[in-house]
Amino acid sequence: MHPHSTSRPAARRTACTRAAAGRSPLQALEESFLALATAAQPLTLPAHLVCEEPEQPVLPVDQIRSRLAHAATSPTLRQHTWGEVVRRAQRLGDPWDLVAVGMTVPVLRRMLARLACPTHLERAEVEQEALAAVTSAVSTVDVEAADVARELFATADRAVNRLVYAARRRVEQETGHQAVHLGRLTQSMARTACQAAPQGIDSGEARNEYAVLTCAVSAGAVGVAEAQLIARTRLDGEPMQLLADERGVSVRQLYRHRAAAEQQLAAYLHHQMRDQ
Repeated sequence: MHPHSTSRPAARRTACTRAAAGRSPLQALEESFLALATAAQPLTLPAHLVCEEPEQPVLPVDQIRSRLAHAATSPTLRQHTWGEVVRRAQRLGDPWDLVAVGMTVPVLRRMLARLACPTHLERAEVEQEALAAVTSAVSTVDVEAADVARELFATADRAVNRLVYAARRRVEQETGHQAVHLGRLTQSMARTACQAAPQGIDSGEARNEYAVLTCAVSAGAVGVAEAQLIARTRLDGEPMQLLADERGVSVRQLYRHRAAAEQQLAAYLHHQMRDQ
């Protein structure tokens, strides 16, 4: 044990910190958890928590976690073990709060693997939401009155499902509102004609949304890549995932890129209409 533990807020920040580049939040937490179990003096728990007749007095925390998932471990032992781990997290803080959250990693991985996420929602964000929910629950769950494991996983499940629902709603609203807004602007622009268009685009072509984008590119309001992104996804209906793969970015980044380009286009169209 570590009697001189750090304060719980600091430990909570450790458990919920975002992963470094190339590692997901769950991977980063797993590495920290395993480091405690494989240190020169590994962090241990009494073996009797997970063994009816233990052959040794203590086990490293990673072996305790493995025993929790073993079919031979009774539900009663599992419940007592979770209760003890969370009790230590609440009373002692670091590193037991990290251990308590680290114990949830295998189940969280299975839970998130089954989760149907929108394509633009990055997996790291979902993992971070689950870990933040579990970390918060560890500090508040009543270890005497609750099935601790069930409460932790139910809290994580509610959190990630709220995140997924909110992400879907944002996409629906963003797609609907921006499409309507840009449609009205381009129609107005077409009616007043594209004065900034280069020669060769006549008034008939100016009534076409593609021609409006061409005008915006010619005026330097948006770049060619931005105009292509708007045209292919808004006008041609191509999926964002296809373009994201082509450009080597995440779908979430591409949504942000398109939103910024559409703001620039909207500002340009407003300016053009005002000058007519």
